[in-house]
Amino acid sequence: MQKDDFYILRIMGEVDRDGSRTQRELSARLNISLGLVNTFMKRLVNKGYFKVKTLPRNRLKYFLTPKGLTQKSRLTIEYLKYSAHFYKEVKMLLLEKFKILEKQGVRRVLFWGTGEVAELAYLYLQQTGVQLGGIVDEQGNGQHFFGFPVEHPVRLNTPDWDRVLVTRLDNPERDIEILMKHGVRRNRIITL
Repeated sequence: MQKDDFYILRIMGEVDRDGSRTQRELSARLNISLGLVNTFMKRLVNKGYFKVKTLPRNRLKYFLTPKGLTQKSRLTIEYLKYSAHFYKEVKMLLLEKFKILEKQGVRRVLFWGTGEVAELAYLYLQQTGVQLGGIVDEQGNGQHFFGFPVEHPVRLNTPDWDRVLVTRLDNPERDIEILMKHGVRRNRIITL
């Protein structure tokens, strides 16, 4: 799935829920720049996916056309296929990493970061002999993750773990740097 298609699907979904939102509101809600929202909205109107109705006080209301609903359905199916493929790849990658850790005699890992990847890692870790020693995050604000408290990086100073698995995908280099600043040796950090 192309990045533009993902943005378009998100915009179409928001318009389908509430077509009276302004482009500025869509921008804030979707965390997309206003200029990008404007470009996509013009493109979607020109392609016949939206109809526009002028409301009082110079406001616009967008409606998905039957052609737009068909396109939204097509993009949704494409997104679901992409997501299923992504999760399948992450599963294989995690199971392979955990198998290697088991062969190395690793018994307990810490996760660095919470989120969807951490959730998948936790689920697949259950299929191995490796145990989760805890969840560590920069905020460490006491949230819970599958019954584990999300702990502050000071947790890295305890000796009851063998490796740290970076369970965030956004910037692994930065995460490695942060972990090393907290005293974790590079050979004890695992990335996906």
